[in-house]
Amino acid sequence: MIGTILIIGGGQAGAQAVDTLRREGFTGRLVLVSDEPYLPYQRPPLSKKFLSGELAADRLPFRHQSFYDEHRVELKLGIRATRLDPAARRVALASGEEVIYDRLLLCLGAASRQLTCPGTDMPGVHYLRGIADVPRIQAGLKQGARAVIIGGGYIGLENAATARHMGCAVTVLEMADRVMNRVVAATVSEYFAREHRAQGVKIVCNTRVVRLEGGTQIERVVCADGSTFAADLLVVGVGAVANMQLAGAAGLACENGIVVDEYCRTSDSAIYAAGDCTYHPSLRFDMRVRLESVDNAFEQAKAAALNILERPTVHDRVPWFWSDQFDNKLLIVGLSQGHDQQVTRGDPATRSFTVCYLKGGELLAVEAINHPKDYMAARKLIADRARPDINKLADPSVALKDAV
Repeated sequence: MIGTILIIGGGQAGAQAVDTLRREGFTGRLVLVSDEPYLPYQRPPLSKKFLSGELAADRLPFRHQSFYDEHRVELKLGIRATRLDPAARRVALASGEEVIYDRLLLCLGAASRQLTCPGTDMPGVHYLRGIADVPRIQAGLKQGARAVIIGGGYIGLENAATARHMGCAVTVLEMADRVMNRVVAATVSEYFAREHRAQGVKIVCNTRVVRLEGGTQIERVVCADGSTFAADLLVVGVGAVANMQLAGAAGLACENGIVVDEYCRTSDSAIYAAGDCTYHPSLRFDMRVRLESVDNAFEQAKAAALNILERPTVHDRVPWFWSDQFDNKLLIVGLSQGHDQQVTRGDPATRSFTVCYLKGGELLAVEAINHPKDYMAARKLIADRARPDINKLADPSVALKDAV
């Protein structure tokens, strides 16, 4: 009999696990530990409407305190889990308390990858990962302020769009030869670079930051080619790494994240994991992946909760992602790794087009820019392992759902 379920992590995965466990009838002790002193909250708005001040802080939590009270969830907020003892099924907390569990769910998320050059500890250098980071960044987002963003991925470009919207002079520095280099097609990179430049954002690719300079505050960014960029504010967005130290120190298998099987089980049968911290199998794409995705955290946590309740549930959803930049919405579904063919539907000049990836004629992934219908159709086609007619696929007058 399962008496106590302990969840560590207060993000999307932790919140969803709580909801699923109670909804599916678990009546035992349910404890959620989070090192942040806030109710579990949404993170996507942090780089967009919450950063710009358009969304109030009380709109961020998934649930209000009354939900946790009503469902008898013990919240231990602002407290870090310091040690996991799988043999004793015990977790030590920074408060000095220990929690004994029957089942443990790790929803530890990911941490911002740190810049390693000199000057990173200078005031005015920021990372955006949680609520507490936002006020410090907002303080520098003043009309006319010179904001430098290091990293041209999703988060970097979303930060750039918000900073520009707030009246800052914005420069994005990217080490690769194009923005969002690892995640989208060159056509899509070019489109978003043009959109940002049209809004007054300066984008510099093929550049490597080697030093940050200033006195009592960041003043300039120095690159390997000797170029310098004045900065009143610096936001670093160079990726994220899985939070797996707690699991690794306890002897759980870790590799690019906490290793789990398709049932979200770790190498210890009483411990499960979900969300950004996991390195899990994608049966649909025949590979292991670590996904930084709200949808993956939601679905994997739901599957983990059901498996904890001994209701075998395979986690094998087709992943999807999104990014809002200015008035553009990028929607990605599937994984494009290993594709051998790429087809573009529509003309980027119309500001609505789609890039499709195939392997051996099978649709693997789609990047839809301001085209929600193609995105919705792609979710079903990719899950069904559809093999579309290439001529129909390339014809934007043919609905994507009818291209098979």
